[in-house]
Amino acid sequence: MKKKIRVLVCKPGLDGHDRGAKVIAAALRDAGMEVVYTGLRQTPEMIARAAVQEDVDVIGLSIHSGAHMTLFPRVLDLLKQAGATQILLTGGGIIPEDDMAALRKIGVGELFGPGTPMDKIVEYIRAEVPKRRTVGA
Repeated sequence: MKKKIRVLVCKPGLDGHDRGAKVIAAALRDAGMEVVYTGLRQTPEMIARAAVQEDVDVIGLSIHSGAHMTLFPRVLDLLKQAGATQILLTGGGIIPEDDMAALRKIGVGELFGPGTPMDKIVEYIRAEVPKRRTVGA
């Protein structure tokens, strides 16, 4: 039996806007993935620790605060420190294209803006996770 994809959906920092994160979490769950939603105001340390403890394949950060250039690299660094580089770090929110490109360059996965069709996010995760599972095995 194929292992279900496990996703941790997080709202890092002081951003209190979580409607999008909840919509994404529901869409991923409806697509057959196991989803853990951490709630609001998570620190990068809390996110990385939860990802390792929950044995997730994916972390999805929802950021609308403008702190994406700080939060994504910090979570990525903490995952490296924990030896959990097989975990896909992805997400979305209000992130300029130039910043998306810079984040992808350091190892963050695809980032999605408002209005992205849910099936595009689901397809991306379904395509990326198997690649990472074989690397981490």
